[in-house]
Amino acid sequence: MREKRKLKRRHLIYYLKVTDRQSGKLIGFLVNITPEGIMIMSEEPIPVGKLFHLQILVPSETDEKAHLQFDARSKWCERSVNTDFYDTGFELLNVTSRDFLAIEKIIAELGFED
Repeated sequence: MREKRKLKRRHLIYYLKVTDRQSGKLIGFLVNITPEGIMIMSEEPIPVGKLFHLQILVPSETDEKAHLQFDARSKWCERSVNTDFYDTGFELLNVTSRDFLAIEKIIAELGFED
């Protein structure tokens, strides 16, 4: 069962790629985000309770590619509304103040307005 969130997750205008930092393998696509957690949509189920070393390719106003890197632990995984996919909730670990600001920027620039 999912825990109650302290912060409201913000859905994004479009999905950002989430990859494994070490292998570069695509894990899935970022669906929503808060400074405390994320939800990733993937084609395969993601094991619950596993530590991941992730990075998100963040669009930039310049031609430079920016990556937000962090560690996260998978907390739950279930079939998506579109049953071809799985949704997995992650708790972000050891988020720095710089990471927090980067997440806030993603939310401001790419999040749906409530």
